[in-house]
Amino acid sequence: MCGICGIIENNGKIPSQSLIRKMMDSLFHRGPDSCGYYRDRKAALGHTRLSIIDLTSGAQPLSNEDETLWITFNGEIYNYLELRDLLIAKGHIFKTKSDTETIVHAWEEWGPGCFERFNGQWAFAIWDTKRKELILSRDRHGIRPLYYAKRKNSFLFGSEIKALFCDDSLDRSFDTEGLTEIFTYWSPVAPRTAYRGIQEIPPGSYSIYKEGKLTTKPYWTIDFKSKTLMSKEEYEECLEEKLREACRLRFTRSDVPVGAYLSGGIDSSITTSLVSQYTGSKLNTYSLRFEDTEFDEGNYQREMADMLGTEHHSLTISNSDIGSVFPEVVFHTERPILRTAPAPLFLLSKLVRESGFKVVVTGEGADETLAGYDIFREAKVRRLIGENPDSPENMNLVGQLYPWMERSPASTPAFAKSFFGKTLDLDDPFLSHRTRWETASSILRMFNPDFLGEHKPESLIDQFKKSIPNEFYQWDDLQRDQWIEYTTLLSGYILSAQGDRMLMGNSVEGRFPFLDPQLVDFANNLPVGLKLNGLVEKFILKEVFKNRIPKSIINRPKQPYRAPDAQSFFFDSGRQEWLDEILSEELIEEAGIFEPKTVKLFTEKCKKNRSRKMSNTDNMRIVGIISTMLNYKQMIKREYGPARKYAEPLHVIDRL
Repeated sequence: MCGICGIIENNGKIPSQSLIRKMMDSLFHRGPDSCGYYRDRKAALGHTRLSIIDLTSGAQPLSNEDETLWITFNGEIYNYLELRDLLIAKGHIFKTKSDTETIVHAWEEWGPGCFERFNGQWAFAIWDTKRKELILSRDRHGIRPLYYAKRKNSFLFGSEIKALFCDDSLDRSFDTEGLTEIFTYWSPVAPRTAYRGIQEIPPGSYSIYKEGKLTTKPYWTIDFKSKTLMSKEEYEECLEEKLREACRLRFTRSDVPVGAYLSGGIDSSITTSLVSQYTGSKLNTYSLRFEDTEFDEGNYQREMADMLGTEHHSLTISNSDIGSVFPEVVFHTERPILRTAPAPLFLLSKLVRESGFKVVVTGEGADETLAGYDIFREAKVRRLIGENPDSPENMNLVGQLYPWMERSPASTPAFAKSFFGKTLDLDDPFLSHRTRWETASSILRMFNPDFLGEHKPESLIDQFKKSIPNEFYQWDDLQRDQWIEYTTLLSGYILSAQGDRMLMGNSVEGRFPFLDPQLVDFANNLPVGLKLNGLVEKFILKEVFKNRIPKSIINRPKQPYRAPDAQSFFFDSGRQEWLDEILSEELIEEAGIFEPKTVKLFTEKCKKNRSRKMSNTDNMRIVGIISTMLNYKQMIKREYGPARKYAEPLHVIDRL
């Protein structure tokens, strides 16, 4: 993994060497091993390197053989060796052994057709010196970030928004619609971001910038068409084969050691089990534990680590640990968040880095591709109740939904009946996510009406409805629900706020076998009953590995990854010195986002909560307010520490 950035000038002005250097410095954490830049009279490309493949000759920016194409690349192309052989057979000449150079030649040979050939995770920019055009591309699921800003006479891009904000002429203000999306979907939906004038290349897309115009096109879209009908046994055999190959590529295609995250759930247990077969020494595994037993999965982690004989490392997180590190976490997320869950992951990646590892394999993506989330099971129950609200059998299904939850609806039948038994619009395309969105958007009631203006969740959702593909209404209910999850949450929150940002904040690369493109396409075309069988989530995955993973893990109720929220700032968390300033009436009034008196009353309520337990909505409210105000200080007011600086770029190509 690395950091990338760049400048294109359109009015004859030479790209600023000072600015490209500042942009690279702002991305130091993404690539602390070295940095370099390319510059000519129109373009500058910057690169900060985290060395993973071809440690000796893979410095960037890098070119093709006649130096007409220059690339800066963040990511990995796992099938680069196979593509390299194809390209050499077609006459291409390689000067390095890196996967980066494969991209340049693949673009030369196939143009936009190269993207569908790549098996990997990427964000890259190619500058074509002949055509005077910039090509930007992002992987299918948006594992790697890529932002841009258009000015009148120039264009900026970068792996993170803070790189773009190195240009002092850019407006620094929140985008109201972007914040409304965050406080509805949990994340802005690309190309929108939390900041005015800053946009993001959508997942599965590429853009061409030329003569001041940006054109963006998709090269991949989510598809649930059934291509091949097979027996259950054949589906199982095919799933195992594709997952095994995905793990092999992500573990063996590296010139540095690779570790594995082990959460205690089925997904990471399976990926850890598979990658352990490709190491000649003990596999290093890493787990999060919590002092609060409600969130702890330590017993399952230890059972799996003992079974595989790994060199196991665990990190126990206290509430005060989360509160103390939260400002740094928000600095890396670069957007408001509604949960503290990224914070422990940030601390875990720090442990990985401190133990000498740069790469970890993780189980993210399984819940999206194989229908593992509670939201899919909940939607199924909602639809059953909606079709037959008088059926006691259907209402009894509610008790099977949240076995992990300390205060499950099953423990209060009256609430469950009122919540799940209310009249539903069964034709609502967003039925599965409507409740989540309504809960999150209730926080908008605390916003300053002058800031919010006419932006409302209802209008956002109506607008989002226009992006539904034509095939949507031909899909099964579960497939529709998966499309919504893919589109609104996977890239913007799971793979960004909890994924890339928390890993790269400590210079660690994450690899995700369950998001292998061949595996995803296969999973998207499985019969829905093999994904959600009754209320058994990830059914086919459990069937395939039921005799190879401990039964305690295979059969355990689905427990989503969570972390203490309000408890991390109040109650037993210890005094967070920065918190009083963030929540002060003066700063909240200055920012103009929230109603100061409303926030004051609410935070006082939080502090006086002697039960130490708060509702799901109140937990999101306090985390959302705190993270928004931290963003205000860090990104809008620029009150964050100076970036770590490189001594000098080690790889410079200056064509002035």
